Amino acid sequence: MFRAPPRPVSAESPFASVHNVYERLVVEQIRQTLGFNSSENDSDYLADVACVALNHLPPRYLRYEVDFLFYLSPQERAELEQKVAQAVNQAALHVANSRRSASGGYQQALG
Repeated sequence: MFRAPPRPVSAESPFASVHNVYERLVVEQIRQTLGFNSSENDSDYLADVACVALNHLPPRYLRYEVDFLFYLSPQERAELEQKVAQAVNQAALHVANSRRSASGGYQQALG
Protein backbone atom coordinates (compact mmCIF):
# COMPACT_ATOMS: atom_id res chain seq x y z
CA MET A 1 0.00 0.00 0.00
CA PHE A 2 1.30 3.42 -0.96
CA ARG A 3 1.16 6.34 1.41
CA ALA A 4 1.61 10.02 0.91
CA PRO A 5 5.29 11.01 0.95
CA PRO A 6 6.57 12.15 4.34
CA ARG A 7 6.77 15.83 5.01
CA PRO A 8 10.20 17.43 4.62
CA VAL A 9 12.34 17.35 7.74
CA SER A 10 12.38 20.70 9.49
CA ALA A 11 15.58 22.26 10.78
CA GLU A 12 14.43 21.54 14.34
CA SER A 13 14.00 17.83 13.66
CA PRO A 14 16.51 15.41 15.19
CA PHE A 15 16.93 14.02 11.66
CA ALA A 16 17.82 17.31 9.96
CA SER A 17 21.54 16.58 10.16
CA VAL A 18 21.26 13.07 8.67
CA HIS A 19 22.37 12.85 5.04
CA ASN A 20 24.13 10.63 2.51
CA VAL A 21 27.78 11.63 2.20
CA TYR A 22 27.74 10.79 -1.51
CA GLU A 23 25.14 13.46 -2.35
CA ARG A 24 27.52 16.40 -2.05
CA LEU A 25 30.39 14.47 -3.63
CA VAL A 26 28.26 13.53 -6.65
CA VAL A 27 27.10 17.13 -7.13
CA GLU A 28 30.70 18.36 -6.92
CA GLN A 29 31.81 15.76 -9.46
CA ILE A 30 28.98 16.71 -11.83
CA ARG A 31 29.96 20.36 -11.50
CA GLN A 32 33.60 19.54 -12.32
CA THR A 33 32.99 17.16 -15.21
CA LEU A 34 29.71 18.29 -16.78
CA GLY A 35 29.32 21.86 -15.57
CA PHE A 36 26.11 23.57 -14.56
CA ASN A 37 26.16 26.36 -17.13
CA SER A 38 26.51 24.39 -20.35
CA SER A 39 23.60 24.74 -22.75
CA GLU A 40 23.95 21.00 -23.48
CA ASN A 41 23.39 20.06 -19.84
CA ASP A 42 19.94 21.18 -18.79
CA SER A 43 18.78 20.85 -15.21
CA ASP A 44 16.72 17.70 -15.93
CA TYR A 45 19.75 15.99 -17.44
CA LEU A 46 21.98 16.93 -14.49
CA ALA A 47 19.37 15.79 -11.95
CA ASP A 48 18.94 12.50 -13.82
CA VAL A 49 22.71 11.96 -13.83
CA ALA A 50 22.85 12.65 -10.08
CA CYS A 51 20.03 10.19 -9.35
CA VAL A 52 21.52 7.41 -11.49
CA ALA A 53 24.98 7.94 -10.00
CA LEU A 54 23.66 7.94 -6.43
CA ASN A 55 21.69 4.75 -7.09
CA HIS A 56 24.95 3.04 -8.10
CA LEU A 57 26.82 4.05 -4.96
CA PRO A 58 26.34 2.39 -1.59
CA PRO A 59 24.34 4.40 0.93
CA ARG A 60 26.58 6.03 3.50
CA TYR A 61 24.57 8.09 5.94
CA LEU A 62 26.04 10.23 8.64
CA ARG A 63 25.41 13.31 10.67
CA TYR A 64 28.66 15.24 10.45
CA GLU A 65 30.46 15.01 7.14
CA VAL A 66 33.48 16.89 8.45
CA ASP A 67 34.19 14.13 10.96
CA PHE A 68 33.76 11.43 8.33
CA LEU A 69 36.14 13.03 5.83
CA PHE A 70 38.64 13.93 8.54
CA TYR A 71 39.05 10.31 9.61
CA LEU A 72 39.55 8.93 6.09
CA SER A 73 43.08 8.02 5.11
CA PRO A 74 44.41 9.59 1.90
CA GLN A 75 44.00 6.21 0.18
CA GLU A 76 40.39 5.84 1.37
CA ARG A 77 39.63 9.40 0.24
CA ALA A 78 41.11 8.69 -3.21
CA GLU A 79 39.09 5.47 -3.52
CA LEU A 80 35.91 7.31 -2.51
CA GLU A 81 36.54 10.04 -5.10
CA GLN A 82 37.32 7.43 -7.76
CA LYS A 83 34.04 5.60 -7.06
CA VAL A 84 32.13 8.86 -7.34
CA ALA A 85 33.86 9.85 -10.59
CA GLN A 86 33.18 6.44 -12.11
CA ALA A 87 29.52 6.49 -11.02
CA VAL A 88 29.00 9.99 -12.47
CA ASN A 89 30.71 9.13 -15.77
CA GLN A 90 28.68 5.95 -16.19
CA ALA A 91 25.48 7.75 -15.21
CA ALA A 92 26.13 10.55 -17.72
CA LEU A 93 26.61 8.01 -20.51
CA HIS A 94 23.52 6.08 -19.47
CA VAL A 95 21.29 9.17 -19.32
CA ALA A 96 22.64 10.53 -22.62
CA ASN A 97 22.10 7.18 -24.35
CA SER A 98 18.61 6.88 -22.89
CA ARG A 99 17.74 10.34 -24.18
CA ARG A 100 19.13 9.53 -27.62
CA SER A 101 17.17 6.30 -27.74
CA ALA A 102 14.00 8.04 -26.61
CA SER A 103 14.36 10.89 -29.11
CA GLY A 104 15.30 8.48 -31.91
CA GLY A 105 12.26 6.37 -31.20
CA TYR A 106 10.14 9.50 -31.11
CA GLN A 107 11.55 10.69 -34.42
CA GLN A 108 10.94 7.30 -36.03
CA ALA A 109 7.36 7.28 -34.77
CA LEU A 110 6.83 10.72 -36.33
CA GLY A 111 8.49 9.74 -39.62
